[in-house]
Amino acid sequence: MTTLPRPSTDLSAAEARRIVLRAQGFLGAPDRRSGVRGVLRHLGAVQLDTISVLARSHELIPYARLGAVGRAAVEDAYWKSGAEPPRAFEYWSHAACLLPIEEWPHFAFRRRAYRSRPHWNHELPEGAYDQVVKQLRTQGPLTATDLGGAKRTSEWWDWSGAKVAVERALMHGEVVCVERRGWKRVYDLAERAIPKSLLHDELDDAECLRRLVRLAGRALGVGTRADLADYHRLKGEQVDAVIADSGLVPVSVEGWSKPAWADPEALATPPRGRHRTTLLSPFDSLVWERARTERIFGFTHRLEAYVPKQKRVHGYFAMPVLAGGRLVGRVDPAREGRTLVAKQITLDGPPAVPAVAQALVEAAGWVDCTDVRVERVDAPELRGPLTAELSRALA
Repeated sequence: MTTLPRPSTDLSAAEARRIVLRAQGFLGAPDRRSGVRGVLRHLGAVQLDTISVLARSHELIPYARLGAVGRAAVEDAYWKSGAEPPRAFEYWSHAACLLPIEEWPHFAFRRRAYRSRPHWNHELPEGAYDQVVKQLRTQGPLTATDLGGAKRTSEWWDWSGAKVAVERALMHGEVVCVERRGWKRVYDLAERAIPKSLLHDELDDAECLRRLVRLAGRALGVGTRADLADYHRLKGEQVDAVIADSGLVPVSVEGWSKPAWADPEALATPPRGRHRTTLLSPFDSLVWERARTERIFGFTHRLEAYVPKQKRVHGYFAMPVLAGGRLVGRVDPAREGRTLVAKQITLDGPPAVPAVAQALVEAAGWVDCTDVRVERVDAPELRGPLTAELSRALA
């Protein structure tokens, strides 16, 4: 049995929560000079998803931290621009994520694992891999459609041979996604797209893991072994192997039953400043892991988009509302023309009303809506106060 080091610091639950909020970019003045690229570099991973309600999740992440940043500026901050190298690359991290281009070397361990993986969900036709690499070399950058088609039938899982091949090349690191065009990946050879100083797999597995655990600790502020592993989907034993050399320090947190580690820089200065009030994507790294969200905020949340409609409790894409450093409610949004529709709102009591109204109005302005309509409030007695707050804010 591994002997854990004694905690260097004891944190109250409130102190831990503030450290987490600052680490995730929700406490203190937003760093607008570094902008969206700064958010990506600091978080280390921004999850991608096909669902788009107010906006796609990778747009909602910087919005939640910076406010109404231009949506075109968000895309420009992520993707390759003209002759410039990519600012980010897509890879399997917490899930399918945008990662800062500087982290390319850190995922060498995963690329090696994929190259040695004996089984795949899709059959690779003979010669298809070499063919897509040849096409990209002579014609790239290209989409899967350009390469010969993304699907064989209308079924989402029924990939064409070209799609299977190019996705495998992406997992191996021979190919990289340099942008999204109409949500389709645009592929190019890594040797052409990744800066030469970064295009290597020289780091051994232990060094890759050590760096990723350190970066996860910085992005989380404070977390348990499970939290640190979840950030980039590592195994617990992989965290165990490198945690002592990661630079993170052991701490104890009031109310946490498991040992925790913190970013020493986060402990050096007490977190202070203004709390952000905003809607959060269900794919936001602040609320990625349900057990962690419950432990820190006392808030139970899950994405219900894939739950049958009749079984949903809070709605298709219920977005947690962050205010005053706490999660105070949920909004399931939609858009009708220039109206933001709150199909369902859950409020954590009367004090949450002004914050939810503020979050709705700011989000409406960001997506170019001029009105907000509320359809259902789980606590009917709060509908009147919420409607009054929205009227004042929109006036």
